[in-house]
Amino acid sequence: MSDVGRHEVATQAAGPPRSGMRMADLMKSMVARGASDIHIQAGAIPHMRIDGSLLGYEGVPVLTPEQTEQIALAMMSEGQRELFLHRHELDFAFTIPAVARFRCNVFRQRGSVGIVMRVISDAIPTFEALGLPVGVVTELAAQPRGLVLVTGPTGSGKSTTLAAMVDHINRRYPRNVITVEDPIEFLHRNQRSLVIQREIGLDTTDFVDALKYAMRQDPDVIMVGEMRDRATVDAALTAAQTGHLVLSTLHTLDAIRTVNRIIDFFPPHERQQIRILLAESLLGVLSQRLLPRPDGPGRQLALEILVNSPLIRDYIKDETKTPLIKDALFEDNLRGMQTFDQHLVELFLEGAVTLEDAVYAATSPHELRLMITQRTAGRDEFSEVEFERLAIRRGALGG
Repeated sequence: MSDVGRHEVATQAAGPPRSGMRMADLMKSMVARGASDIHIQAGAIPHMRIDGSLLGYEGVPVLTPEQTEQIALAMMSEGQRELFLHRHELDFAFTIPAVARFRCNVFRQRGSVGIVMRVISDAIPTFEALGLPVGVVTELAAQPRGLVLVTGPTGSGKSTTLAAMVDHINRRYPRNVITVEDPIEFLHRNQRSLVIQREIGLDTTDFVDALKYAMRQDPDVIMVGEMRDRATVDAALTAAQTGHLVLSTLHTLDAIRTVNRIIDFFPPHERQQIRILLAESLLGVLSQRLLPRPDGPGRQLALEILVNSPLIRDYIKDETKTPLIKDALFEDNLRGMQTFDQHLVELFLEGAVTLEDAVYAATSPHELRLMITQRTAGRDEFSEVEFERLAIRRGALGG
């Protein structure tokens, strides 16, 4: 059954009884309020995440286990229901026309069914709208071969950045673009490029098989939703080495951790060779975090940017020099490189983030304070006592 067909079933069958509101109307209302995620669980009212905060949707009754299961099954195809019956958890995409597309995870907890839905906009945002460095990202997307990684914690906008890069390529270059996703999130329509989108479990078995067969489908660009294991990383590096532009994501916080994470996928006796392959293949790393805006709704993107250079290649190849990557990012801003802390200083001085949020997100709060003091010609932008309070609070919160 198509997304539209499942939507009709869901809107007819999945409205919470006694609420006076169909489930589709509830989702539409949440999306209109700016929800990034929707949580449906038995024993609770529906919840939504707005600008990083989890809020209950007041005015509707607590959901029963029967209701949450009914909602989940109504959104699934017959094949997905069978998979869920055996696996007890499932990822899939679901569309409500004229509302939004959702990336859904359905699972069981304490014998009942729970649902978490990530809201995916129908429109693919531009680099400018996302706050990405247009010059750097445009240059990376224009490359004929190599590996570009977008990294960050869950909910930091990695998938949106990848979609923006694919859309940029689609609108500007005559290329064959193959995406492998779990599930498909943003839908791309052919423009100057051909865009083939394959979903794990529906169109292909797994990332490794999809990458193997993608090499026989005359690709120019391959987008891998996530590099989850050694086999996927190996296949992505091979594709980048053999003349393709590969775009992918990792759940790492910064450039150095990204390099180390890729190396750590492999056994010790293979790591030096992988370092050489990565150094030769890597084009750049965009490490993302989203911070609250101090002046209203929405989120502010903070970025660490690595662009590969002869010096960076040398640091990747030599394990003892890899920690020096941070110094290279700090000093080589002519290529557009920057550390998180450098960008946080800019955002704080522009009033785009608060001091508290900057300190909490900083890699090194003390370096952040030093840079702010230097940028303001020695004038105290905040007291030492206030800074220490924020640094202590950051440590207490696990920052």
